[in-house]
Order: sequence, then structure tokens, then C-alpha cells
Amino acid sequence: MSTEARAATTEAAPQGYGAVFRVREFRAVFAAHLLSLLGVIVSEIALTVLVYELTKSPLLSALTFALGMLPYLIGGTLFAGVADRYPARRVLVVCDLICAGCVAVMIMPGTPVAALLALRVLIAAIAPVFTGTRMAALTDILGEGDLYVLGRSILRIVSQSAQLAGFGVGGVLLAVVSPRSAITITLCTFLASALLLRFGTKARPARARGGATLMRESLSGARQVFADRRIRAQILLFWLPAMFLVAPEALAAPYAESIGAGPAALGLLMCAMPVGHICAEVWVGARLSAATRSRIVFPAAAAGLLPYLGYAIAPGLGLSVLLLVLAGAGGAYVLGLDQWFVATVPEELRGRAMTLMTAGLMTVQGAGMALAGLAAEFWPVHQVVTGAGVIGTVVSVLLVWEARRAGARPQEKTELRDGTGHDVTAR
Repeated sequence: MSTEARAATTEAAPQGYGAVFRVREFRAVFAAHLLSLLGVIVSEIALTVLVYELTKSPLLSALTFALGMLPYLIGGTLFAGVADRYPARRVLVVCDLICAGCVAVMIMPGTPVAALLALRVLIAAIAPVFTGTRMAALTDILGEGDLYVLGRSILRIVSQSAQLAGFGVGGVLLAVVSPRSAITITLCTFLASALLLRFGTKARPARARGGATLMRESLSGARQVFADRRIRAQILLFWLPAMFLVAPEALAAPYAESIGAGPAALGLLMCAMPVGHICAEVWVGARLSAATRSRIVFPAAAAGLLPYLGYAIAPGLGLSVLLLVLAGAGGAYVLGLDQWFVATVPEELRGRAMTLMTAGLMTVQGAGMALAGLAAEFWPVHQVVTGAGVIGTVVSVLLVWEARRAGARPQEKTELRDGTGHDVTAR
């Protein structure tokens, strides 16, 4: 089949998620991701309970959970150079083994609370390096075309689904075993992930040759990423809408109370947005071509927060759930944005750029939750969510305008590479 014919086929008929699972290396990455993700979620719950049992301090218990997000920016900025400086497989396996070592110390009976918190910080600082390296490695495994976008989508869907299931599994598990025993599961999942990545993926050379110190190389990579107007606009399209999107999740408990709903309603409010996002992303990934996914990025990013305007009338449970499902569905524009990002970032900078993007995304979501909580100290919850919708929409529209001017969307004709190693011209 000619290059043009293959391009037309890619345009008219999306390959679908099944094509991604036919790549053997991706199956290993997927299994490792699923195992480690479930282990981390269970350990987050168990460690929070353990710290509370040891200290009886609600503040330290809450801090234990928060420490899973706060170090992302530090680790992603100072250690991002690891993702390009060393072979990807080695980085991924070593990250898993370091995390396994941290968990092994956590489960020792004599480990003090201060050490538990310090180990939690270390694992969280390693997480963006691992995630960014894996994202960059997917371009080697799946190519830089449609299969990469679908592979990223699968891992994102698994992450959201695992959060929905993991908290329930963790709660049930803690009803029958001690917190330290539950954390032991995480040790096993990190070791299993390391084995899958070591023996299920190929050894490939590093993307860039190290010259300066690691920290200088990491900071230099950050400067290069943000100096490029197109890459900067793409990263902000990942970050800023997400910062406003999390407001209802942060305020779900007080909002459920304000409308007189019970614990079951709180669960619905917490699950609605992830369910909307998962359903929309599956549909967009399976049914839309790469070109169509690219075309919907700007309109979907600009309009994604509009459902929050419905909170102006302080809606009841049913309408609130619907609004959250719609807002979650709007986030499916990231499939097209993934497509742009991998086409724009130079290969030698890819690991650092993806590490920074991941770290910043977690950081701005944490900041968004904190700001929403602060605002709710002064205004009713429904007004805070409405305000997040208004301000977030204005910011998103301005960001889309800037992204258009910066040429954030790659040229219509871009040389891509599919999962079989063939060159494909996307038009």
C-alpha cells in the first residue's frame, strides 16, 4: 500500500484501541502501569490511616495524603533530565526499585512518623520522572502517530478508572488487614512492575548525551521548553483548564451537605466527572480519526468549563451529576493535544518536556483544589464553582487565542511513524 493510501486509511478509519494492544511491549507497559497504580492508591489510603493511628492527628493524616501531590513540581523540575540522559528502560526499572525500597522501610514496625512522611515525599518526587520517561518511551514503542495517542489515552483511562475502584478496594482491604499489611501490597506491585518493564520492553539508547550536571541539564530543559512559544501554549492548554476543572471535586463534601444529600450522593458527585471523561475519551479515541481529534482541541478546550455555569442556580443532585459528567467529557480534547505535543517537541527534549508537563499538571490541580477551598471560606460553594466556570472559561478562551497565534497546532502535513515502523503522512 502506498504512503498516500495508508494516510487516507488512517484518516478515514481510526485504528482503535485494539491495535495498541497488539504491540507486545505496550502490553507489558500497560500491565506494569495497572499494577503499580492500584498499589499506590491502596498505599495512599493505608498510609493515611497508619499515620492517624500512630499520631491521632487529623492534620498529619491529611498532610500524608497531600504529600502525594506537593513534591511533583520539585521532582519534575530538578530531576527531569534523567528522562533523556539515561536509557528509558533503565530509568523506569530503577524508579520502581527505589519506590519499592521506600515502601519496604515503611512497613517496618519501628519506622517513625517523620520517616514515613519523608519516604512519601521521595516516592512522590520520583513519580513525575517515571511518568515522563514512560510517556517519552511510548513514542519508541508505538511510534509518533495515532497509536501513541491511543496508548496515552489507555493509560489515562486506566488511571481514572483505578482511582474509582482503588479507593473502594482500599477501604475493604483495611477492614480485614492492618495498614502496614495493606502497604505491603504496594511493595509487591512495584517489584512486579520493575520485572515487567525489565523483561517486557527493549533496551534503547538514551535520547541525549549528558554534559552538564543533572540539575543544570534539567533546568536547561525547562528553559528550552518554555522558551518555545508553541510548546508553552500546548503545556498551558494541558494545565490551566485542569486547574479550574477540579473545583467541584475539592468541594464535593460541603456541596453535598448544602443540598441535603447523604454519603451515597457524595460518592456520585466524586465519580461523575471521571465517568464523563472516561466515556468521552473512549468514544473519541475509538470513533474519531487523528485529524478530527486535532480539529476539536480548540473548541473543546474553550467550552469545557461552561457546564459549571449551571451551578449558578444551586442545582440538586441529579443536575449536578449531569453537569459534572459534561465537564468531564469536555476533557477529551487532550487526545488531540497529545498528538500535537509529540509532533512539536524535539526528540532529544521529549523526556524532560513530558516530565515537566506531568509535574505541572499535578501541581496546578493541587493549587486549584486549595484555591477552591479557600474561596469556599468566603462564598457559598455553588457560587465558587460558578466562578471557577466563568474565570476558567475566560482563561481558556484567551489561551486558545494565544495558542492559535503561536501555531500550537502543527502543520497539516506532518511526518508521523505508526506502530509498525512505517512512515505515515497525516494530512
